[in-house]
Amino acid sequence: LISVGEQHPRVVVLEADLGKGTQTVLFRERFPERYFPIGIAEANMMGVAAGLAASGLVPFASTFCVFASMRAVEQFRNSIAYPKLNVKVVATNAGIEIGADGATHQAIEDIAIMRAIPNVSVFVPSDPVMTVKLIHLVAESVGPTYVRIGRQDTPTLYDDATLHLEPGRAVVARPGSDVTLMAVGNMVCRSLDAAQILAREGISARVLDMFSVKPIDTAAIIAAAEETGCIVTAEDHNIMGGLGGAVAEVLAETKPVPLVRVGVRDTFAESGDAEGLLRAYGLSAEHIAAAARQAIARRDGTGKSD
Repeated sequence: LISVGEQHPRVVVLEADLGKGTQTVLFRERFPERYFPIGIAEANMMGVAAGLAASGLVPFASTFCVFASMRAVEQFRNSIAYPKLNVKVVATNAGIEIGADGATHQAIEDIAIMRAIPNVSVFVPSDPVMTVKLIHLVAESVGPTYVRIGRQDTPTLYDDATLHLEPGRAVVARPGSDVTLMAVGNMVCRSLDAAQILAREGISARVLDMFSVKPIDTAAIIAAAEETGCIVTAEDHNIMGGLGGAVAEVLAETKPVPLVRVGVRDTFAESGDAEGLLRAYGLSAEHIAAAARQAIARRDGTGKSD
């Protein structure tokens, strides 16, 4: 974000009493005159961001996902999305991987909420390299944007020199021909681990990083359906309305094939350590591999629907 601020003097940052948690305070140290601490008033932050955007600035508003997508959603919808203002909401602490904060802070609905709002782009980066590139990309784009970032450290998956990001275009994290694993955020690295598990069984799994949830890469979904015949989606989010829902919509209208959705299965989670929660709620690499076997069995006529 500091690099973006250096390149784009009209970029400003707003935060709602979570500057340390979201690390936007680092921007304040470099550009104190372009940093606006709004306090515990997320809805007001969206209104202020809208006003700044209307005056020609490029506001980056940051808080936790659960607050950005629910506590402030009416103001985001009516003050930013409806007039198509150039506001970038970068929300952190996504999904159940935030762990001990518990159900009240575990955003498992935010992708569904934000992608249902007209005019809004929704992005979910999967590693540090992609996150940096994505922040630069959204700073240079025009229009309301929601970026979803997790809390836990993630392994570096991509090389800065070769990674190219384009809205509406999936990133091929691993080629494969027997099944396609489509994932976002912290589920991409786990899908790659699942692909390795499957490879030891002689199953070639394609892994697509669907960082652009809206606009979605319709062409990549159709190609995966035609070339591998079955698909698994993986997300640290409710299976309803998120990536799994977006992919299901495309398949239903274009190329119906077996689809198994890995995610939180329409329930609130509990407090705990991140990895323990991901395992307990079916979001581990082993669960993704099992979903792939199920999708293949359904494609081949030997399995049951989920």
